Amino acid sequence: MISYIIRRIFYAIPILVGVNLITFALFFVVNTPDDMARAQLGVKRVTPEAIGKWKEERGYHKPLLYNAQAAGRGAVTETIFFEKSVKLFVFDFGRSDQGRDIGYDIRTRMWASLAIALPVFLVGLLAYITFALLMAFFRATYVDFWGVVACVLMMSISGLFYIIGGQYLVGKLLNVVPISGYDEGADALKFLILPVLIGVVSGIGANTRWYRTIFLEEISKDYVRTARAKGLSEIRVLFRHVLQNAMIPVLTGVVVVIPLLFMGSLIAEAFFGIPGLGSYTIDAINSQDFAVVRAMVFLGSVLYIIGLILTDISYTLVDPRVRFE
Repeated sequence: MISYIIRRIFYAIPILVGVNLITFALFFVVNTPDDMARAQLGVKRVTPEAIGKWKEERGYHKPLLYNAQAAGRGAVTETIFFEKSVKLFVFDFGRSDQGRDIGYDIRTRMWASLAIALPVFLVGLLAYITFALLMAFFRATYVDFWGVVACVLMMSISGLFYIIGGQYLVGKLLNVVPISGYDEGADALKFLILPVLIGVVSGIGANTRWYRTIFLEEISKDYVRTARAKGLSEIRVLFRHVLQNAMIPVLTGVVVVIPLLFMGSLIAEAFFGIPGLGSYTIDAINSQDFAVVRAMVFLGSVLYIIGLILTDISYTLVDPRVRFE
């Protein structure tokens, strides 16, 4: 098991290096520091002196890959690549173009993202699997038919409709909870109820239909017919056999969304005024703070790779064939 995990980690390292190199090329070769300075200072009537001053204040005045004027290791370390890309591997995100500590911002904002994403993830997973099992239990009946119709309708509605409609209905007409905002501690609960509810409801259509497809595929297999022939009830067949054997595709969809728990939802946090990593990324894009955008791209790739590794590990826990290999 330990050797299996180590192999998966070694497989992930080249992927992370490749993402880092592509990100560096996009931000510093395709979009040069001069272009970033002009975007911040204004394209018109910007002087070379102002561009040079902006670059020097943020460490963008150094050579990209090799500093011929520096001695010893400084030829490699005193470069943009080392300071802006290599340091990301030790999670040294540096400072934003506005002068803020990016690492501190991430550590403080990630809890707000988790406060929304974790309940949506857990409650949603329970609801989606329950609804899918219910539709599979009543397959080929009106319950299944109208359930599929409802899922398709919910899939066809934009996520913005759920957010705006939920804010208007629950927050304005019924005046049950605040429409937007955030607070610390127990007071944050009243601000989280609406975004969590909307997050769960907006995902019912696509997720329930996907889990239903998985369960129906398992129901048609030979081991299910054998279980029924032995006299097992339909409920026991569903929960004891079908659900257990469907865990591999279920885990694939579950574990991969782990990065979203930390990164937050860009749209939801922006609409509900939640100071999480999603709104942090949106604000950085709007203000053209390239240092923050680079850090969030790298962090997102790290979390996604961690999710893939956890997916592989989870396979070994539910599938004996993977353990045997």
